[in-house]
Amino acid sequence: MRKAAQTDDLAARIDHTFLKPAGEREAIRRLCEEAKRARFASVCVNPSQVAACASALSGSGVKVCTVIDFPLGQGTNRARCFEALDAIQSGADELDIVVNQRLLKYAPKRCEAELLQWVRTCRTCRTSVVLKLILECCNLTRKEIALGCRIAVKVGFDFVKTSTGLASGGARERDVALMRRTVGPTVGVKAAGGVRDRETALRMVAAGATRIGTSAGTKLLADGNGASGRRTTRRK
Repeated sequence: MRKAAQTDDLAARIDHTFLKPAGEREAIRRLCEEAKRARFASVCVNPSQVAACASALSGSGVKVCTVIDFPLGQGTNRARCFEALDAIQSGADELDIVVNQRLLKYAPKRCEAELLQWVRTCRTCRTSVVLKLILECCNLTRKEIALGCRIAVKVGFDFVKTSTGLASGGARERDVALMRRTVGPTVGVKAAGGVRDRETALRMVAAGATRIGTSAGTKLLADGNGASGRRTTRRK
């Protein structure tokens, strides 16, 4: 019973991810079927796949997540707002937007203003949409990670996220712990990038992650058949 409970708890934290530009023909259909069977939190796909996933997952309880201004975060805010509205209207429940790292580093006030405008645009379209800010921690100092987290809290994000998974580094426990300390208990922390086994996922949860972004979601659950780990209390 304890292993089953741990598996269910971990599954409910996973954003089951497919962000490749190509892949097998049936990859998206299989992603949705796996997510429904495992009861993952969401599938995370590129914007062009949102409508198909929304249709496939209708009534299942699994959310549709997509990425905005991915993976560089260097689009104009007008373009980022349009992309978000298009994704929401296509059926996206959750949006992961990449922070403009240049603005965060060199013009944080402008970064904050643009993110505030973006959040308000999304909430005007749908108040229930879940918004996550991707910081790409491997490119930031610890002070910049903390700054990004404080801005995210201030402008109304629901989560902060470690990585796109496409930069030079992915999720690290020390970054997750810093993000958790900075955002406090009411904002989520998503660990993404390089989380490919259950042991790593559980370490991220212990450090403070409340979501895990991974393309290896089914493997993480399968690892539980022979893995041990302490159960964690779920936070947002």
